[in-house]
Amino acid sequence: MGDATAASYNYKMFKCFHRKFKTSEAGPPPDVKDIFSKFANGGELMSPDQFRAFLTDHQAEKPKDVSLADAKRILHEFSLRRQPKDPKDSKDKTPAAVAHHEQGLNLDDFFHFLFEEEFNGPIKRQVHHDMTAPLSHYFIYTGHNSYLTGNQLSSDCSDVPIIKALEKGVKVIELDLWPTSSKEDVQVYHGRTLTTPVTLVKCLKSIKEHAFVKSPYPVVITFEDHLTTKLRVKVAEMVTQIFGDTLYYPETEDPMKEFPSPEFLKHRIIISTKPPKVGEGSDRDSSEESERSDSDKDVEGKPAIDIKPVQSEAPEYVELITIHAGKPQGGLKEALAIGDKVRRLSLSEQKLESAAEDHGTDIVRFTQRNILRVYPKGTRVTSSNYQPHVGWMHGAQMVAFNMQRHDKSLWLMHGMFRANGGCGYLKKPGFLMHKGPNDEVFDPKRTLIATKTLKVKVYMGTGWHLDFSQTHFDTFSPPDFYTKVHIVGVPADCAKHKTRIIEDDWTPVWDEEFTFPLTIPELAILRIEVREYDRSEKDDYGGQTCFPVSELRTGIRSVPLYDKKGEKYASVRLLMRFQFESNLTSV
Repeated sequence: MGDATAASYNYKMFKCFHRKFKTSEAGPPPDVKDIFSKFANGGELMSPDQFRAFLTDHQAEKPKDVSLADAKRILHEFSLRRQPKDPKDSKDKTPAAVAHHEQGLNLDDFFHFLFEEEFNGPIKRQVHHDMTAPLSHYFIYTGHNSYLTGNQLSSDCSDVPIIKALEKGVKVIELDLWPTSSKEDVQVYHGRTLTTPVTLVKCLKSIKEHAFVKSPYPVVITFEDHLTTKLRVKVAEMVTQIFGDTLYYPETEDPMKEFPSPEFLKHRIIISTKPPKVGEGSDRDSSEESERSDSDKDVEGKPAIDIKPVQSEAPEYVELITIHAGKPQGGLKEALAIGDKVRRLSLSEQKLESAAEDHGTDIVRFTQRNILRVYPKGTRVTSSNYQPHVGWMHGAQMVAFNMQRHDKSLWLMHGMFRANGGCGYLKKPGFLMHKGPNDEVFDPKRTLIATKTLKVKVYMGTGWHLDFSQTHFDTFSPPDFYTKVHIVGVPADCAKHKTRIIEDDWTPVWDEEFTFPLTIPELAILRIEVREYDRSEKDDYGGQTCFPVSELRTGIRSVPLYDKKGEKYASVRLLMRFQFESNLTSV
């Protein structure tokens, strides 16, 4: 290689690396400039009073929730965050400078404020649903085989995934109870598999320690019981000793006529399982009598589940059961019958889909007072998950997911339960609880018209250069980002769009808007995913997030992105706008 050629090559390489490491800071998009000018009345500074008008008029904050004093407080807190942490990074770090910033925002300050999720996030951070209705009125964040670290056949069983689930806000933990080989103790594992067990006592202690780290609302433990009478008595002793006054159970042995509310059950742990009958406590394998079976056998030819109190060989165990459970052992019509006592019914995802064909309104009517738990079909040995909306649109409170498998379905579940302050309980939409004068209820198979339109504008993104290495996406050039925007909900509402690809830019600006007509916005989830275009291989992952459409705050918002495991990136976020339009016209 000659000197000239080598020099040319080195120059090109220098340009590539220089281009890769150079991160230009994009300025405010046109909409942001226009909004600033409007509320600052054409001036160079947006005063606290003008800032308050922006929050109420453009961001649709309720005036009663944002007084002038509140606006000044927000500006004060933002001004403190706006200052560099290292005094050497700024000559303008004096209290006088902070006070000056509190007099209002210039365009650059306003632009940076919009990116601050703490002040300007896409959904509310607080619990704001009515929490005083019975448990059956709520969707509840529910785990499946909560003790498994991986697949359903050979992974380890541990309390670690239980702890992680509770820290995420999961409020229903499932434990499969089996005797040890000596028949003297109780262990937790997935029966008839090679999964290694964990002791029940370890799981219970971890539940007690982490049950309320995310929110004070109740934790439900569902037992799949394969025990002898002797061991059920031992479980009762464990549960009462470990949980103490935290454990809630009815004072009477009769099943309840109405479930308590999440508010009433704050800081309480409750047990849900099938009450054992006489003869189910022998030393033989009792898996046939457990509340469910992964084999998904047809439910024909057996009597419907009996929800009346039954004589038991372990009354100490039975009296601790707050939510009596079972699976259908007769015709589904009988299993869904409405009695005067409330209970929980379990169906596999397959059984639910089958039942929905002919019994959709019966399921909705059942879930208005009773609890329906849906669990993954037995063939999901890799711990994959399913589409949750079939359960939700029929009112199923416990749509049980494998929390250890970080697939797109789990992203949706994480997103759904970011609602209501992430407390693990979401009040079901009114149409699922409504009953007409002739006992008619919502029909999930009915064709509906779009009542609302969501407009989503993707302005720009930032933060990848801080959270990723410079060579993570491309070795010799900046990344080529694009954003995918999906609505996931009832079939009529599902839609997807994507922005154009912005080449060679760590701070991509798209400035594109998409429109989504919605028939049931109450159950729609907005899914956002950023990818990095790769010409030769699969596009690289650049972050994702999901939010319930019903929780979106209108206006321009800072949208944080998460990694594949659902952990929030420190810096990566999008600047987006959300607007709603009603499709209903007055006559």
